[in-house]
Amino acid sequence: MNLRMCQVLVGCILLQATLAFGADFTGKAVGVLDGDTIDVLHDGHPKRIRLNGIDCPEKGQPFGKKAKQFTSTMVFGEDVTIHVVGLDRYGRTIGEVMLGDGRNLNRELVKAGFAWWYRKYSKDFTLGDLEDEARLAKQGLWADPNPIPPWEWRQRRAFKR
Repeated sequence: MNLRMCQVLVGCILLQATLAFGADFTGKAVGVLDGDTIDVLHDGHPKRIRLNGIDCPEKGQPFGKKAKQFTSTMVFGEDVTIHVVGLDRYGRTIGEVMLGDGRNLNRELVKAGFAWWYRKYSKDFTLGDLEDEARLAKQGLWADPNPIPPWEWRQRRAFKR
């Protein structure tokens, strides 16, 4: 295989990877399903976004409503930029949500104590530092002496069924 053919092949692979995950985009946040899942207009249609690297309390869980309210206050009706990371097993776009002022919503949720750093899926150690700071300051869910991580809460609920 000659050099030119290799370059074309690599270019095709990179293009395919970009198309598979999608490119970053900016759109208006038109829905907040819970603290870590929002809908953002993209090409005229709402696109479901799961915030990367964090996990907020579920709707029926303590602080679940507050996490949703926090996210709503930050993004609903606002233009946000999504830095696409990939897709989850449900077909949702996983991404970093950047606010108009340059702040990262994913990090703001952890900083305010409304989300855990989802270590299983993220190597963003800044999220870990922000979680430690929120925990020490007893911010948000860390005011509870024994908060239950959402992944454990979901597992317990599934076991009860």
